[in-house]
Amino acid sequence: MTKKIIENDVNVSSPLGVGGGGRVIGIMQPYVFPYIGYFQLIKAVDKFVVYDDVAFINKGWINRNNILVNGKASMFTIPLVGASQNRLIRDIEVDNLAAWSKKFLKTIEQSYKKAPFYKEGFEIIEQVFSLPVASIAELATAGLKETCKYLGIKTEIVESSTIYNNQDLKSQGRILDICLQEKANHYINPIGGMAIYDKQLFADSEILLNFIKAKPIQYKQFNKDEASFVPWLSIIDLLMFCSAEELNEHLDKFELV
Repeated sequence: MTKKIIENDVNVSSPLGVGGGGRVIGIMQPYVFPYIGYFQLIKAVDKFVVYDDVAFINKGWINRNNILVNGKASMFTIPLVGASQNRLIRDIEVDNLAAWSKKFLKTIEQSYKKAPFYKEGFEIIEQVFSLPVASIAELATAGLKETCKYLGIKTEIVESSTIYNNQDLKSQGRILDICLQEKANHYINPIGGMAIYDKQLFADSEILLNFIKAKPIQYKQFNKDEASFVPWLSIIDLLMFCSAEELNEHLDKFELV
């Protein structure tokens, strides 16, 4: 059964492709505890592909994000060994994760210990950083899966390196091939890809292409002044300030374009 997408409070089902029974697919590089828009994409699809066998992105969001420290956005960056855009994400190892995570967890404690859902959020983060992972891709994927488990998101999550065997293809051609292998009839991409993806190319294969765009999301942080709200932080911030139920409500605040 195809997943129903909530768009502007209206249920929109993916059109059935040839033979019916198609699925909604999303694909994205692995990010460690990314912002809420990433999880909106995961929740909106039937199967989410962690795109781990593509080139690493220097100064991207794979190994870093922002949390709230003293009322301001503060970036954390997970140290890596030999990070380079000439290497695949799956091949890049984390550097002394145990020592780094010990300091990071202390920062989390100091910054969020008075947050209403600190206990629940901290347990997720501590669990992920205690796992015996070697690569940044493994760490990021573990974070996605643990967060989804807590939120009750049932989307299947798989790594592209383990299934599709299509590294010879490039860009949207490879994305299209993954959709075809999965017999998908609906592909949803982050809004940032609008300039590089061709809807007609997908339509020629009877696949609907949409882009997911998060609506403005605001929740109560420590301050009571809405003007002081700091948006688009790591999902860590929402785990600290929102219940699982509230966070799921925020996950449905998007539109497809």
